[in-house]
Amino acid sequence: MATLARSSTAFVALAAAFVLAVALGGGGAEAQQLSPNFYSRTCPNLATIVRQGMASAVQKEKRMGASILRMFFHDCFVNGCDGSILLDAGGEKSAGPNANSVRGFEVIDAIKTQVEASCKATVSCADILALAARDGVNLLGGPTWSVPLGRKDSRTGSQSLANSNLPGPGSSLATLISMFGNQGLSARDMTALSGAHTIGRSQCQFFRSRIYTETNINGSFAALRQRTCPRSGGDANLAPFDVQTPDGFDNAYYQNLVQQKGLLHSDQELFNGGSQDALVRQYSTNPSQFSSDFVTAMIKMGNLLPSVGTQTEVRLNCRKAN
Repeated sequence: MATLARSSTAFVALAAAFVLAVALGGGGAEAQQLSPNFYSRTCPNLATIVRQGMASAVQKEKRMGASILRMFFHDCFVNGCDGSILLDAGGEKSAGPNANSVRGFEVIDAIKTQVEASCKATVSCADILALAARDGVNLLGGPTWSVPLGRKDSRTGSQSLANSNLPGPGSSLATLISMFGNQGLSARDMTALSGAHTIGRSQCQFFRSRIYTETNINGSFAALRQRTCPRSGGDANLAPFDVQTPDGFDNAYYQNLVQQKGLLHSDQELFNGGSQDALVRQYSTNPSQFSSDFVTAMIKMGNLLPSVGTQTEVRLNCRKAN
């Protein structure tokens, strides 16, 4: 769509006018035109406001960078990156993969309040989440990138799609490749995006089976995790995904996989005699290649838009439709 827009200045002007009309009055997903400069005139301080909000949140709790990144992923995989996961109504928050698990909504609320004070009724919650995810990665030592902007917020969410589209911690490699493929993301994109697990924490209930019953796991690593994740009880006890640098965004996640120290079953599936073994080895020794592929995949995932006909708007409160 961007290529077509560049072919004619008249088309660009028409598209811009159309998008403005949609922003004011609501409309469908097909009107969205993403560009890193989307708010350069209408909200020039946007990037600074989001960065300051995320810097404050990550300073209070480093884990929040990972939490916001996961929220963005869970938003994009359910009818595109449309801010639907932020809605209190609509069911996505209470879907299986999200209930008592996705966190950081108050961080997005706080940033939205600051953005509204600077540029009223201009910036979508979906775009704020996309920028916040990028900043969380960068604040923890990871790469930065230009985020294409201009998303709109959907007026509804989908609990059923959240339950069916998001891969779970017990997923096989084939399932991971298939579920990312359903979103137009390649196996390489999937393996790079999985590197998000170089930061963040998981609850004991999601890795208990791995540390007690699986054989493709480093013995001392399993014993370490068993200390805080008993065979029964302690379901919500947390453990870091990355045993080396839990709050540093780097390539240690892949080094862990090569050593059979993946926390989730789905993590270790990336290095278990299958099609992604060579790429995992590559990332484990080449941090710049991982960073480059991660950025490429994040932009690709961030470009997922709601299906044509989805009713969209610029939400004034991220938790509810206008």
